[in-house]
Amino acid sequence: MLELRKGVDILTDIGGIHTLDEAQALFAQRLDAKNQAKLARITNEEALLTIANSIAMCNPDNVFINTGSPEDVEWVRQFSLERKEEEPLKMPDHTIHFDLPEEQARIIDRTFYIVNPGEDISVLAKKIERDAAYDYVQKYMVGIMEGMTMLVGFYSRGPIGAKAAVPALEITSSAYVMHSANILYRNAYDQFDAEIERAGVLFKNLHSQGPNRPEDLPNARVFMDRSWLTTYSTFCTYAGNTLLLKKGNHRFAVDLATYFKVGEELSEHMFITGMTGPGGRKTFFAGAAPSGCGKTTTAMVGSDFIGDDLAQLWIEESNGTLRAINPEKGIFGIIKDVNWEGDPYLMKCLREEGTEVIWSNVLIKDGVPYWDGCCDDPPEEGVNFQGKWWKGKTDAHGNPIPISHPNARVTVPAEAIANYNREIAESPAGAPVRVITYSGRDADTMPPVWVAKNPDEGVAIGASIVSAATATEIGAKGVRRQPWANSPFIPGALGDYMKAQFEFFNSPKFSEGNRPLMSGLNYFLTHEARGGSGKGLLGEKRDVRVWLSWLERRSHEEVDAIVTPIGYLPLYEDLKQLFADIIDKEYPRELYDMQFSLYIDNLIGRIDLQAEAYSKEIRIPPRLFEVYKKQREGLMALKEKYGAIVTPDQLIEAGGIN
Repeated sequence: MLELRKGVDILTDIGGIHTLDEAQALFAQRLDAKNQAKLARITNEEALLTIANSIAMCNPDNVFINTGSPEDVEWVRQFSLERKEEEPLKMPDHTIHFDLPEEQARIIDRTFYIVNPGEDISVLAKKIERDAAYDYVQKYMVGIMEGMTMLVGFYSRGPIGAKAAVPALEITSSAYVMHSANILYRNAYDQFDAEIERAGVLFKNLHSQGPNRPEDLPNARVFMDRSWLTTYSTFCTYAGNTLLLKKGNHRFAVDLATYFKVGEELSEHMFITGMTGPGGRKTFFAGAAPSGCGKTTTAMVGSDFIGDDLAQLWIEESNGTLRAINPEKGIFGIIKDVNWEGDPYLMKCLREEGTEVIWSNVLIKDGVPYWDGCCDDPPEEGVNFQGKWWKGKTDAHGNPIPISHPNARVTVPAEAIANYNREIAESPAGAPVRVITYSGRDADTMPPVWVAKNPDEGVAIGASIVSAATATEIGAKGVRRQPWANSPFIPGALGDYMKAQFEFFNSPKFSEGNRPLMSGLNYFLTHEARGGSGKGLLGEKRDVRVWLSWLERRSHEEVDAIVTPIGYLPLYEDLKQLFADIIDKEYPRELYDMQFSLYIDNLIGRIDLQAEAYSKEIRIPPRLFEVYKKQREGLMALKEKYGAIVTPDQLIEAGGIN
């Protein structure tokens, strides 16, 4: 089990600053008068000691305190351009950042949790003993900022004052990283002391890219010290490895929810968005999907976009509703296949003036960005993540180099998105969530949408996500399990996390009618897997609106559903009407039958895969295996009666309508 403040605090021990008097003496020596005056507004001892020890250990030439003022924000922008970490583009306020060709994604093979003896971590994660991490930090981070400027930022992961928001320090030698933080997170400089007192915790993040050379990448590391809520990142620049407020601190928030706020809060890899239903009502969704599996697209389908990546959830005690906040206020989104047809709100920000955008690892031609899937006639030459590029260029192994990296990104302020609901997104009260969704990248097994019969089956949907590996992680291959789409960010044993999920969604704190509907989504069924005559996906991007609209109505008990062993499925007539009303599209009965027939052998294979994998892990709640057993028995009974493929009409005959 996790214990906070256990073991030596590596940063403090190496930095050697233990008292406020020592810290103030160092600030007087190392900061100019202007930055001393700015830092004087911060009085929290933990924050000041963290900054002081970072200076003492990394030894920068200069220190810049970022207060979030317009002047400081502009200084960071200009400093990034001055250092050539970013280059200006043709569109005003647009810049391009290129990571090293060898570092285009999360370095999962060099990302470790710092652990104390006897601490359990997820079987899907890597760990390093505290002594070994200490040795690495001492060897590679002492003096790593010599000749550089250290930038210090004060942020809040969530609207200031929200129950689940946590303050965080971002300390870096990269102006690009600080520029990204200014777009993605709320500056909390003026309220930082009060927020630390309210939250009771502080997340601390220290990064330096060092010389930023390919030869340094073997020594690149991301360390997360669970006991001291401190992250360390060295010799890398990709934001997923360096903007530690994001996934590094998300991991800490998962730990807090799993071990210290059981049944009260969750920290999830989820979008938050609202759908407008009949009569103009607003219904909010929180949905999990692994990176690269449509999470941003789904979020922006909503009429009231809140966030596309992370969510902090809690049960509001005053009325028993599920509430959610987005820790971020911007988007760090994959750009591949973003286009006018599927993503009009985002495209408006990217192709029309008025939005600040940082592009990364796309093709630049005459100051204009292009990417895979952007348009029908992209240029045949330019500069991209591999340098000078031309159509047909290959890498050292003879493989074609694409126009942009599959994990190329854009960083955009959320308030620039036309359907962003700023009032709710910035409210400490959070969005009132009524529907939870889970999805992966599944070509042959699950239907496009289904609903759990109860909270236990809902948790099982989340626990059973599988996905094809995407370009977001270096070293990931093939199809693999992705529990809750949060598995790369769950530090502790999956059994502990799962127990917290069961406790939360079964909580008696939910008032009557406010327990969320829990469901699954799958956009990736293929013609080949379902006996179709075509090729590729059975559906289109725009179909997402229909699946969410059906869930919106189901959450308000306005549509019936087919009862099956895996949950509730939509009726054809309801979907046909929604396709016509929502996206003005015909929806043939033949397509419905292909999408919503149950392929029993695939489903049973999926259950057996999950049950076997979880049986090897510690402290898995028995409830999960009970759900799997009941579903398997129901599916076997269907197969015995109808065969290996069971149509919706047969499912109605067998289970009826609810």
